Amino acid sequence: MKLGFYKQSLKKRIQVLYIFLAILCISVTGVGSYLFAARSIQGSALELKQGILNKSVQVMDEHLRHIVVSSYSLMLGESFGQAMKDVSSRNSSHYYQNLSLLQTSFDQLKLVEPLIDATYLSTPIGDFYSTKDFPDRKTNFMEKYGSYLERPGWNTLWLGAHQSELFQSKGRVLSLLLKPTVIDNHNFPDVYMVVNMKEGAMRSILEQDLMNNQVQLFLLQKDGSMVIRPETQTYDFNTEQNFVSRSNAGAAGDFNYINAKGEELLVNYSTLSMNEDWVMVSIQSKADLLKPLNQIRWLIFWIMLICTLVALALSNLLASALLKPLNKLQRLMVEVEYNDLDVRFQSRYEDEVSAVGHKFNRMLDQIQVLIQEVRTSEQEKRKSEVKALQAQVDPHFLYNTLNTIFWKSENGEKSDVSEMIVALSLLFRLGLNNGNDITTLQQEVQHVRQYLQLQQKCYENLFTYTIEVEDDAYLSVRMLKILLQPLVENSILHGFRDKAELGRIEIRIYRAAGFMILRVTDNGCGMDAAQLANAVNGTEAERRGYALSNLRSRLSLHYGESASIAFSSIPDIATTVTVTIPIL
Repeated sequence: MKLGFYKQSLKKRIQVLYIFLAILCISVTGVGSYLFAARSIQGSALELKQGILNKSVQVMDEHLRHIVVSSYSLMLGESFGQAMKDVSSRNSSHYYQNLSLLQTSFDQLKLVEPLIDATYLSTPIGDFYSTKDFPDRKTNFMEKYGSYLERPGWNTLWLGAHQSELFQSKGRVLSLLLKPTVIDNHNFPDVYMVVNMKEGAMRSILEQDLMNNQVQLFLLQKDGSMVIRPETQTYDFNTEQNFVSRSNAGAAGDFNYINAKGEELLVNYSTLSMNEDWVMVSIQSKADLLKPLNQIRWLIFWIMLICTLVALALSNLLASALLKPLNKLQRLMVEVEYNDLDVRFQSRYEDEVSAVGHKFNRMLDQIQVLIQEVRTSEQEKRKSEVKALQAQVDPHFLYNTLNTIFWKSENGEKSDVSEMIVALSLLFRLGLNNGNDITTLQQEVQHVRQYLQLQQKCYENLFTYTIEVEDDAYLSVRMLKILLQPLVENSILHGFRDKAELGRIEIRIYRAAGFMILRVTDNGCGMDAAQLANAVNGTEAERRGYALSNLRSRLSLHYGESASIAFSSIPDIATTVTVTIPIL
């Protein structure tokens, strides 16, 4: 899209920019107003819902508290105390007498708290209940509630809506599981009371303070399961783990949430004080809340459409007035785009376009100067790097050679001294090569032969060597100088250093597919070819790979990626270094 814009004419671009500016201003104003209004409505709705939610939580807490107080009041009654005395003594002979006495207490509990549906008291001497509630004698209390009794440190447990299991009425109820209070310093470890509340009555309390049908209230447990099931299953919070974790982030709060269906919801939540495992949640669809603002959207759309038509007409007039003096500069820029830097802008006018054109000319002049400076600088840099790398090659063996000449002269070995001096002189003459970086293969072979002769004088009986050139016609081939000497130096200094038997160096030069192959093989102690290759190609070469690393840098500077150096090694048998260079 960006490239297509650049390809358009100046007139089209001015029109597009003018229209874009008009639409942008209107859009920013309209969208900003819409967002401000939406944010204000959303904030007010969340604040209002939070207040209503807190009120609903207080009402629910009050009902739950009254149920708990009423249940414990039953435990303080005389008939309950008499039954507990028989429980403590495990006296079941008065079971029916106690059951009859407790009927009044059970009936009074329902009268005091209409939300209570039924009460069930489980004891070791028998279960007590209101005979009007028709208990299900096939149901065992421990089978239904045993898993809850194993939880440590509880006195009251609230259970969400479930099917009534203890009574023949199979309606859905909420349950309160209680341990009895201590009577006369006696505990009752196997005595439990279950108080069932009608789910429908609890739902009525939950929904009595709703503002409208857009807001839904839910009573959830911490794991997302519903304590009170709504009449219509709107949401499945068990599958919305992110929703559950955010609604448990604190005692109360609000947040925006996008559910699995893609609906954006405004959520308020508050934890009940009577049971901190229960959270009351208020949910409202953001789309339903902001539905009245749709008229603003349409108003913005029509304003943008009208302003776009006006901007189109005005931009056409403006572009026509500006297009003529800019055509010339546009053509020049197109030519510069195709790398023609010799073009220059000329105009008899002194307006803003001419000022831009003259600055354009100065920019082209500066670009040409900078290009030439960079080109010259790179050439000088390359020459300096090559000379510095070559300077690092020459001194490697000089000290050892001079020291050998000195001791041979002291011992009267004048013939060897003369040969070494002549060989050293010829070596440096061939190496310097009158300051040229390029030499011939013949001179390169002579250079390495002089080097080997000197090393044989320095290390007597250490090694022998052979030099084989596949074809004498190759001797005139031009190449970078001092390529063979670092290879044989590496063989002498490292390959034969710890070797007892006579060493052998074989130099073979041949041609293959337009490349000259320089191969040096020795029977030295060998090396780790992969490790040496890493050292040579790395930024910090080890001392053992110093000469080879230097050689690799020179090859890269002169030949680029066309040249290569490879290693292979079988310890004490054959170690080979192969240099491949293009034929100049």
